[in-house]
Amino acid sequence: MTSNPMDEVLGRWKAAFDDHDVEAMADLFHPDALFLGFGPEVLVGRQMVRAYYDAVPDDRSADVTVLHTYSIGQGAAGGFAHVVFRDPTGWEAPVHLSLALQLSAGSWRIRQYHVCRIGPQS
Repeated sequence: MTSNPMDEVLGRWKAAFDDHDVEAMADLFHPDALFLGFGPEVLVGRQMVRAYYDAVPDDRSADVTVLHTYSIGQGAAGGFAHVVFRDPTGWEAPVHLSLALQLSAGSWRIRQYHVCRIGPQS
């Protein structure tokens, strides 16, 4: 197990996002995770997260830079990252990503996911 859960989880998240591997994306989340992406509603649970990522165009990718991390004891961690979503047309959306992580059955899972867009909305 890595000493930095944010690096571990976001590395797996980026690989799954770039490959548009919806099942791998959903598996990164705790079964009752809270998720706030680009939409206006908070989504709850893996099924809703799976549906959210299934609707993302296949040609999108994400560049991820971890900014800050923290841990709370042995089973909880989190932090902030800077992420830039892109597609081949030149569209991009820079965001701040906040994650709360929980160690569950020997694997880090995303318990809470929150995106905050940076700059003009497009």
